[in-house]
Amino acid sequence: MLSVDPAAPRSQTSAAYARLREDILAGGLQPGERLKIAEIACALEVSPGAIREALSRLVPEQLVVFRDQKGFVVAPLSVEDLEDLTDLRCEVEAIALRRSVLRGDVGWEGSVLAAAHRLRRTKILTSADRSLNRDWVERHRTFHTALVSACGSPRLLALHAQLYEQSERYRSLSFPTVGERERDRQGEHQALADAALDRNADGLVELAVKHFRETTERILKAADGGSMGEATLAGILQGKMAEQAPCSIIPGDRAPSKPA
Repeated sequence: MLSVDPAAPRSQTSAAYARLREDILAGGLQPGERLKIAEIACALEVSPGAIREALSRLVPEQLVVFRDQKGFVVAPLSVEDLEDLTDLRCEVEAIALRRSVLRGDVGWEGSVLAAAHRLRRTKILTSADRSLNRDWVERHRTFHTALVSACGSPRLLALHAQLYEQSERYRSLSFPTVGERERDRQGEHQALADAALDRNADGLVELAVKHFRETTERILKAADGGSMGEATLAGILQGKMAEQAPCSIIPGDRAPSKPA
């Protein structure tokens, strides 16, 4: 359970913001789900004011929206948004990668090599319950960040991080249905690292774009499928999930979703 100092409102807000943000990005809080301030405050044992401020901070990040007569709602997802997000991410990634290849030094090469090694040595599923491994999720983020880390532009890096996290919402929700066991993610990541270390900017961009679009295509294909998990995903992308559903946040750490 989150532990915050009742005498420190700012600490309460920061803790609530971090928890809500994590649950939204991981898919624990579903797109379109109503976020009832009183219920969340009770669950996290913080003040309603802290929750209200935390939710307000998530609005400009496009993770939460405010709607008249409904209050705060987890930002919805859609096929159109996923396609738009993928297109923009590919363009931004191309700029950042080319700049990193041009500007990167030996330290950058070392960070890419180390991040690729840690990612390669981490299993995507946990051994215990075959759920998505949180260590892999974090090392996957670190690897993609390392590739663009030498671009030399804080604004570009901030935009890159925002687009990555928006993409993670789709990937985390779709993970059980997109056939991760059939995909050679390790090979794709190693090819990206090799192209970066070879200073092959054109090849690196081509591989990165293919990598991103492969994920999007698998998500869209899953949304057209017929299993229960796929039907749920299709409903999310079509905006059919009930906004009246109660907020599902619970005290304590939330276990990651299990792949089918």
